[in-house]
Amino acid sequence: MSPEALEPTPLGWGVRIVTLLAVTVPIAGLVAAGMLMWGYGFNWIELGLLIGMYIATALGITVGYHRYFTHRSFETVPAVQFLLAVLGSMAFQGPMLTWVAVHRRHHQHSDQSDDPHSPHAHGGGILGLLKGLWHAHLGWMFKPPGFNIGSYVKDFDQRPWLKTVSHLFPLWVALGLLLPTGLGWLLIGGWLGAVLGLLWGGVIRIFLVHHVTWSINSICHLWGTQPYKGRDESRNNLLFGILGLGEGFHNNHHAFPTSARHGLKWWQVDVSYLVIRLLGWLGLAWKIRLPSEAALKAASAS
Repeated sequence: MSPEALEPTPLGWGVRIVTLLAVTVPIAGLVAAGMLMWGYGFNWIELGLLIGMYIATALGITVGYHRYFTHRSFETVPAVQFLLAVLGSMAFQGPMLTWVAVHRRHHQHSDQSDDPHSPHAHGGGILGLLKGLWHAHLGWMFKPPGFNIGSYVKDFDQRPWLKTVSHLFPLWVALGLLLPTGLGWLLIGGWLGAVLGLLWGGVIRIFLVHHVTWSINSICHLWGTQPYKGRDESRNNLLFGILGLGEGFHNNHHAFPTSARHGLKWWQVDVSYLVIRLLGWLGLAWKIRLPSEAALKAASAS
């Protein structure tokens, strides 16, 4: 039975409310942080919490949710699988199984009518462009998925413990907020330090990781280069290649979905791939999948 033939997963009010909070609370945190900066300033500890938590949770998405759990572009030990699932959950982009299902659906129907978050086919002119940007960036999250999520993650039936980790998503989100809060308390001091840690390492970090990730869905299907001509509108975008730790080389990824490396040229800095290579060097990752030279040439010529 095809995934489309199964009963679609509904979108309950609880999910809608949590999604609304996930979108709006980081924006409110950004405003609050700006007000605090006006009277308090900004120091290296807060910057360190922001960058450190950004890199850790973004890698949870790029290396974990995306390249490992969705595409299995490498193999790794259970301890690393657990860490990647937890870090990805801390990014507050939904439970791992849901994220994987949506992304697999995206690849199956990229920029077609059944793509969950394509910016295309939303009308012509500037209004159609803006509607498409809104839908691809975050509007799609407020709509029912229109497909059965469970049918896209049946391979996880063989690893029930990972399904449990995914179901504990709220716990990991809370941990992702408590960790920088505690570090702020220790490193800056007192309740003000705790609040600053929560804002910069928690709320604002979530805001940045969210909008960089969502820009891969929206901007990287509209603007950038397309060295590999395929059936969709995916693009390589250098800015989001850097900010997204390699994810913004999106046309490369759609040409070779199972590749652990998205930055296929020497100048396309792919931090996520470097982390995978480091895991390989440590003996914690193997079967790291890369496109062959023949496949690269064939795709370039097509």
